[in-house]
Amino acid sequence: MLQFEIVRNSSPMSEAVRAKAFENLGFGTLFSDHMSVIQWSTDKGWHSARVTARAPFSLDPASSVFHYAQEIFEGMKAYRAADGQIVLFRPEENARRFNTSARRLAMPELPEEDFIAAIEKLIGLDSAWVPGGEGSLYLRPFMFASEAFLGVRPSREYIFCVIASPVGPYFKGGAKPVRIWVSQDYTRAAVGGTGAAKCGGNYAASLLAQAEATTHGCDQVLFLDATERKWIEELGGMNIFFVFKDGSIITPPLGTILPGITRNSIMTLANDSNIAVHERAYSFGELQADLSSDRLVEAFACGTAAVVAGIGELTHGGGSLKIGTGEIGPVTKLLREKLIGIQRKELTDKHGWLRRVPA
Repeated sequence: MLQFEIVRNSSPMSEAVRAKAFENLGFGTLFSDHMSVIQWSTDKGWHSARVTARAPFSLDPASSVFHYAQEIFEGMKAYRAADGQIVLFRPEENARRFNTSARRLAMPELPEEDFIAAIEKLIGLDSAWVPGGEGSLYLRPFMFASEAFLGVRPSREYIFCVIASPVGPYFKGGAKPVRIWVSQDYTRAAVGGTGAAKCGGNYAASLLAQAEATTHGCDQVLFLDATERKWIEELGGMNIFFVFKDGSIITPPLGTILPGITRNSIMTLANDSNIAVHERAYSFGELQADLSSDRLVEAFACGTAAVVAGIGELTHGGGSLKIGTGEIGPVTKLLREKLIGIQRKELTDKHGWLRRVPA
């Protein structure tokens, strides 16, 4: 396991300024005082692990990431429980998925214990940045190719980094149903592509479709498959679930979509509640028929940022489709409350998902 050098920020944000900033937390605009950094090279492997003042990187214009897009990341949160403890939610799963993404992008894998240590040591130094109440500390571990060269091959040098951003509740004023635009012109991923990897290119490819969604007054975009343009896959940044009148749930299968940790947790909690979850291909045509017959009664999306977001309406080129009553349904509420309750240590964590960050 790597040994981390600790270099404290000589000019940290004052407690008074931080407290003022915490009064109106958004998402991803405020950052803590420090960052964790580890370097990798073909001759040294992983080395120079440190927690240091958050600062810009100095990169050569020929750095590989700028030209060949070798870059991956994760998204996770630290929570301050009512007892004052700081906890992480399933960080081992983030570490494993990070390495799955690394393999797909021909990047070096980071040992899980070093991935988690980089996060815990950063939180240990910036523990004052973890909000209480409905807030949390969003953590962004990422890795990029830093070798300066022009040539299509894997880089021989990489930088791994973790930065932290205190965030407020995703839905200010309480959870509310979202409107989703169904993209029929753009796709996110194809079989054999990088859909199951968490890399920046996937998100860059979704931005034009997201902009289209915004012009139609929608909050997010839903992608169909790249081959037949009929099978529902996922949103630009979240997985999706459909709830039926008989109490069962359908969610699209893995393969070309991101294996969401929140997604997996929701499926486990549904099973705990005796709710049947079926992973199977589900077409947009089926969805329309199931809404017409009142068989489909709820839909929701899930991910680290929003946790669980009820879907009230789907909009597409042919019109709009209201999901159930257009409000957040009871199954969505149940699963959201169970998940948030565990994450904040308000409910029993019988699956051992929480990891306490050492004080």
